[in-house]
Amino acid sequence: MKTTRYFTEQVLRKRPYIDVQWCVAVVSAPIVRETQQDGRIRFWGEVTRPGETAPRILRVVTLEDGATIHNAFFDRGFRRDRT
Repeated sequence: MKTTRYFTEQVLRKRPYIDVQWCVAVVSAPIVRETQQDGRIRFWGEVTRPGETAPRILRVVTLEDGATIHNAFFDRGFRRDRT
């Protein structure tokens, strides 16, 4: 999967605990998918970090093509009732 320079240089540097394979998995099989007003696409999915038993929600933002990862972070504000 492609990534932006911002993702590679900023996101992964600031959030080294994020695994790119998790991002790929979330984009491939999201719980929720939503298009932003600027055309970028948000994907939410469950990820279980090593050493943890409960999954967390990872939000992945791609460019308009839906394939180029631009941002990713754990979304503590995600509400399951939005699905």
